[in-house]
Amino acid sequence: MTPLAAKTFLGFLWLIGMLGVALFGAAWSFDFWQAWVYIFIFVVSSALVTGYLWSRDPQLLQRRINAGPGAEKEKVQQLIHLLASVAFVSGIVLPALDHRFSWSEVPLPLVIVGEILVMLGIFITFLVCQENTFAGATIEVVPGQQVVSSGPYRLVRHPMYSGALVMMFGTPPALGSWWGLLAFFPMVAIIIWRLFCEEELLTAGLPGYREYCRRVRFRLLPFIW
Repeated sequence: MTPLAAKTFLGFLWLIGMLGVALFGAAWSFDFWQAWVYIFIFVVSSALVTGYLWSRDPQLLQRRINAGPGAEKEKVQQLIHLLASVAFVSGIVLPALDHRFSWSEVPLPLVIVGEILVMLGIFITFLVCQENTFAGATIEVVPGQQVVSSGPYRLVRHPMYSGALVMMFGTPPALGSWWGLLAFFPMVAIIIWRLFCEEELLTAGLPGYREYCRRVRFRLLPFIW
């Protein structure tokens, strides 16, 4: 097994384990059908994106799995990545606690809407990976990097973050919880902080990025911001 294959495999084991422990541990029960569906959707969707990268762009796959606070070079990005991880886990644990203590109830049609949003968020990530081979998990300018303005980058400057927010917004209702949305708002603030840092770095180090920002005015939401 190659180092990339081993790291990818271990990453999936960690993902499944983290989701299982966070959801069923906080819920203190396996009788949580929304969690089973969520894990299935999340893992299968992520596996499809990973399979695409494995066959079409293994270098980007390497950049994507080289993630986490320790992979960042700047201390401020290490902090941002850590806070984002806490917000993501909170967005899973809060709905599980909600299920355990019956704080709120989401109707089945809205649970399905949440599941669709989760899949849509991951699909947006897939579109970004199709267009931008430099869409790594860390903020940096690598040799040979070019400005990408096609695909979702025609609408917003940071479509990867847009997809992450769509997924995070859909997660609480997909897990049958309204209270879980409390974790969404800190995630929005963290992502805005990160994208401002990223834009500063890219403007300074990536030729043509300043002109791209003039052409594409919206950062996260088309026609809004």
